[in-house]
Amino acid sequence: MAIPAKASSSFSMACLLAAIFLFSSAPRSHGGSIAIYWGQNGNEGTLAETCSTGNYAFVNIAFLCSFGSAQETPQLNLAGHCDPYSNACTNLTADINLCQSKGVKVMLSIGGGAGGYTLNSEQDAADLAKYIWVSFLGGSSPKRPLGAAVLDGVDFDIEGGNPDYYGALAAHLKAYGGKGGSKEVYLSAAPQCPFPDQWVGKALQTGLFDYVWVQFYNNPPCQYVQGDTANLMDSWKQWTSGVHAKYIFLGLPAAPAAAGSGFIPAGSLESQVLPALKGSSKYGGVMLWSKFYDDQDGYSSAIKNAV
Repeated sequence: MAIPAKASSSFSMACLLAAIFLFSSAPRSHGGSIAIYWGQNGNEGTLAETCSTGNYAFVNIAFLCSFGSAQETPQLNLAGHCDPYSNACTNLTADINLCQSKGVKVMLSIGGGAGGYTLNSEQDAADLAKYIWVSFLGGSSPKRPLGAAVLDGVDFDIEGGNPDYYGALAAHLKAYGGKGGSKEVYLSAAPQCPFPDQWVGKALQTGLFDYVWVQFYNNPPCQYVQGDTANLMDSWKQWTSGVHAKYIFLGLPAAPAAAGSGFIPAGSLESQVLPALKGSSKYGGVMLWSKFYDDQDGYSSAIKNAV
């Protein structure tokens, strides 16, 4: 067999540069991570167990469900896990520290689908931000419902109240980050998929949010429906082009029973949906509601490698 002559170094370099150009200019997909909601079912395991699965990069502790002008002190509800009013939730400090040691960001989720909350003025927003800062973030207070642990940020799962002042709340919270050597305050939001969201749409216009996990469920006009991805993809494009956030996540129910509609079987998610979403530079991954439902059939484990 004849040995081919070695190509000149200049030719080799030209080929290398051409290959680099083609690779860099081609559209590339990238991996994401999984966010989960924890706190609304006492049968979903502990926070430490949740983070120890290795499946989640974000855990939203749900919910600070009552706040605003009608509330003297905002109210935290962690369902069957612990009672914050008897200081029984302060033992979560160890769990939170464990999660953070594993690289999991732990967020306080405010709002939710049940509870009474609203902000009716700039002062309401400033007061709530201060309360969250001293009670859950880098500030100090003799009454910290989750103990001494410092959470990574605040998640806006807002489904009611006056939509005019959530942006002010976001601005106040972001301004606290970095003060006195404290760490950055991350902000996330969980809007419904109809664009723009009626509750946090104005807040998202501030550009202050790091992560937006859009709820692509319980809304047939903008979700996956029986194998048809068209509505979901149209809505995804609206969100990625219309919101100034670092990353947009695909919010899904973790099991069919977790929502009225919008569940996507793992196989369909991997073959039909995720490949299309990953073409966006804002793709961040998948958000799931919730840890309890994820335990039912191991949805996060089934999709983790594809996300």
